[in-house]
Amino acid sequence: MVPLPSSSNASVSTAQPVRVLVVDDSAFMRFSISQHLNGRDGIQVIATARDGQEALELIPTLKPDVVTLDVEMPRLDGISTLREIMTRFPRPVVMLSSLTREGAVTTIQALTLGAVDFITKPDRQLDIQTVMDEAAAKIKRAASARVRPFALVRSVSQNKPVAEKPVRPLRPNEPIVVIGSSTGGPRALNEVVTALPADLPAAVVIVQHMPAGFTHSLAERLNGLSKLLVREAQPGDRLMAGQALLAPGGFHMVLDENEQIALNQNSPVHGVRPAIDVTLTSLVQRYGKRVISVILTGMGSDGTNGSVLLHSLGGTVIAEHESTCVVWGMPRSVLEKQAVDVVAPLTDVADAIQKAVRENLLTLSGS
Repeated sequence: MVPLPSSSNASVSTAQPVRVLVVDDSAFMRFSISQHLNGRDGIQVIATARDGQEALELIPTLKPDVVTLDVEMPRLDGISTLREIMTRFPRPVVMLSSLTREGAVTTIQALTLGAVDFITKPDRQLDIQTVMDEAAAKIKRAASARVRPFALVRSVSQNKPVAEKPVRPLRPNEPIVVIGSSTGGPRALNEVVTALPADLPAAVVIVQHMPAGFTHSLAERLNGLSKLLVREAQPGDRLMAGQALLAPGGFHMVLDENEQIALNQNSPVHGVRPAIDVTLTSLVQRYGKRVISVILTGMGSDGTNGSVLLHSLGGTVIAEHESTCVVWGMPRSVLEKQAVDVVAPLTDVADAIQKAVRENLLTLSGS
């Protein structure tokens, strides 16, 4: 398999500041963001643009390392601008989103199209310092992300979801697929989950690092494009074949003694909630090698502990190949622990899952 090409700004020298183009139709926001970011080590705002059209004129000349992009703008909105950026001169983009129903839907669309991350706009002046702290950290992380051109992302428009999605109780010995992702995850999930068949003889559980208010929209988008029934998990849900449950933002997701989904707001693990390790460990402790772990793009090491435990019990661990990861952190961590059975580029992960499910069924039926 030929690795997919990565963006020319896959790595930014730590000796040079991250060069940022701020795009926002609000003069106050452009000024405020620029002032706050320029006061931080390692970041330099090289220009601002009042809308997407102006941004597209500036990018080829200025070649910013990272673009911060508002969603609602005149002339050319954020989504249209993002699509043009990812098609014509791909580079890391961080979206500025409002925490509204419409904002969440648009943010998920942007992340699926290739935005690396997003920042929730402050709703009060008092919040701006906290938001800018978050923005600075995300911009620095985004600068080292691998960005694939939009044309290289497989279109899911060909995947026509069935009108009636067959969901049934999970049978004894049928596997549970746990998919974990972080930075770059919505785009990766869009590629993997939509390629899984409706009759997959396994339950699917998804943990994406994402705050409350956005996972519902992510589940709805995936459900609209998938043959599986995809929805945000609720307390009392059961694992079902033909269904994928997505951990709600802000909650850890585990399985209780009645084999039902339970949610909690215990302390973050690896600095995140939901954490992949919490869900994966809970399932492995109950189902052992019936679990299949799939670790996709993301920063850090979440998913490693659960995958190591699963691997030690003879279960299957799949990791996304470095060549297609936006951030090769979580898959690398599992690989370094020698707890990976299959390494696959994103385009092959769905096939790897189906193969692992078949092998899991054969192994468990013969044991």
